[in-house]
Amino acid sequence: MSADRFQYDDCGVDTNRAQGGLGYLARSINESLRLRDGSSFGRPAIGLGYYANVLELPGGQGLAISTDGVGTKIIVAELAGRYDTIPIDMIAMNVNDVLCVGAEPFALVDYIAVGEVDADCFEQIGRGLLAGARESGITIPGGEIAQVKELIRGHGKSAGLDLVGTAVGLVAWDDINLGQNVRPGDAVVGLAASGLHSNGFSLARRVLLERGGLKLDELQPSLGRSLADELLVPTRLYVKPVLAMRDAGLRLNALLHITGDGFCNMNRIQADVGFVLDDLPTPGPIYQLIQKTGQVSDAEMYSVFNMGIGFCVVTPEAQAAEVMRIAEEHGIAARVIGRATDAHRKQVRLAQYGLIGGKDRLTAES
Repeated sequence: MSADRFQYDDCGVDTNRAQGGLGYLARSINESLRLRDGSSFGRPAIGLGYYANVLELPGGQGLAISTDGVGTKIIVAELAGRYDTIPIDMIAMNVNDVLCVGAEPFALVDYIAVGEVDADCFEQIGRGLLAGARESGITIPGGEIAQVKELIRGHGKSAGLDLVGTAVGLVAWDDINLGQNVRPGDAVVGLAASGLHSNGFSLARRVLLERGGLKLDELQPSLGRSLADELLVPTRLYVKPVLAMRDAGLRLNALLHITGDGFCNMNRIQADVGFVLDDLPTPGPIYQLIQKTGQVSDAEMYSVFNMGIGFCVVTPEAQAAEVMRIAEEHGIAARVIGRATDAHRKQVRLAQYGLIGGKDRLTAES
């Protein structure tokens, strides 16, 4: 690879090593999944690797659970001194994942780690938590604040911050959605992202701030606003439109949160199918700015970022129009971006770019 061309691993994010390390960890975690066998509650529905897991409850119910943070997007917030949107990111990363197993999110607990207590920072975080909770229809019944100055370091004037949450939702045990009902020919409806959401920020920062020398507070003509304004747009919450689709009786054969690993997330589903995406939208200005500044390949861009599609609903083709109507009724642009196929199982093919990928990486088609 040319020294002038950026990819994720160049930013200190060793994806191959991370996957290898996860294998060692997963062996122990998987062993724990059997510890509730024979109990009347608490048995996990699946192993590791899906968006969320579901724990069996009495009465035929399941408790969906997911945990996630904001990642290095926090560094942008620290440099800009703006903390009111990253709590929405944290909530969205969790509740959007809970949606994917067919559950309705209803509560989240948070963990806030700081180098030192900053009243203004906490006030901003509180506003963001309330805004995200209102938009997603959840409560925040508890949480934890830790002062750990020795463990974390901040950027800019910040003494250090991390923000993580765990969300729970409810789903009938018989209605758990793992994409097992997807069939070839089903339409993939893509719901628009609000921006980069909360993934790929190590690459975005390295390209834009270090290589490009761009300033967070300066107007970027191609964006029509400052870089901080663009990068700190919070992750879109898809709870209300997806629940409206469910309540309308639509067949939601798979619900897919497009996060790290981009469209390769679609290969998580249990059905033995693949996907061909042949009508993806033109990437917005922020993606174009990153790609041009860092000379980032199409394969890398679509393996790291959502590229304008933050969530996908896989539904029978006859119901795609109604899925789009409900999304747009909630202010979210939507379009059919492709279909399920049996031509290349457990792979997603981006026809417009000649890319195909399996678990976590897209490469050029041979």
